Amino acid sequence: MPEPVIVVDNLTRHFGEFVAVNHVSFEIQKGEIVGYLGPNGSGKTTSFRMLLGLLAPTEGRATVLGFDTYREAEQVRARVGYMSQKFAIYDDLTVWENLQFYGGVYGITDKARIDETIALVGLSENKKTITRELSGGWRQRLALGIALVHSPKLLFLDEPTSGVDPTARRAFWDLIYELSASGVTVLVTTHYMDEAEYCNRVGMMRDGNLLAMDTPMALKERYVPGDVWELYVEPLLDGLNLLSNAQGVVRVSLAGDHLRVIVEAGLGEKDIQRMLAKSNLRVTSIQKGEPTLEDVFLNLAKG
Repeated sequence: MPEPVIVVDNLTRHFGEFVAVNHVSFEIQKGEIVGYLGPNGSGKTTSFRMLLGLLAPTEGRATVLGFDTYREAEQVRARVGYMSQKFAIYDDLTVWENLQFYGGVYGITDKARIDETIALVGLSENKKTITRELSGGWRQRLALGIALVHSPKLLFLDEPTSGVDPTARRAFWDLIYELSASGVTVLVTTHYMDEAEYCNRVGMMRDGNLLAMDTPMALKERYVPGDVWELYVEPLLDGLNLLSNAQGVVRVSLAGDHLRVIVEAGLGEKDIQRMLAKSNLRVTSIQKGEPTLEDVFLNLAKG
């Protein structure tokens, strides 16, 4: 079996008394798209900085592409692409000039390679555009192109779609799929739960701890007990208060104009209706729902 692209063993980072990353271990195989999911401050970016050799671990070790991330940091950075949350793009340069400048950092002087990269991220029609004139989504494409200009086989993307509209986010993920299909491995941080559904596997971080890592389907099967119901009830807030304390209800939350209810196995539609009827609440509709990664995260976090 080929050696994993990333191996993380007991990786830990302290800042004084604060534990930013707490004994994290995982492996990533070639061509995988792995999401690193969690709220701000959960340890995602600190993990990235250690994997890129920008920050020494307090304990543990990691290898990237076979190189020790701390002792052989230069070899790691020369072979990976990194797109940070606040990537430095020069607004006074054109798209092409930005790629030419960053390509030079990696020793890329071939104009054809720069044009190929621009085409890969869908910016061929904008290559002469001054960067300040680009929308948020197009700027993200340019940042991705900069991370790809030296043809890395491993990409670190740190919240790459933060602040862009849903259409641009979807288009960006289409690009990530294309890269994965060509053999590029992608580790991407995000706090968008729906975005994590696009990943082959998802690791969930909270307070520096890796709570779980598996496929989205496996995570839902393991960590969302019972059934999910989309419940339309009147009055809505009375239904929320009643079910919040009801036996057999794992979690209930507002979802726009209705309630999203997760119940223990064995508690069915008629049981829920019976609970509400006893308090003179009227159910206008109840439909079976699907578990989400947000459900998984909330169940893991409360544990």
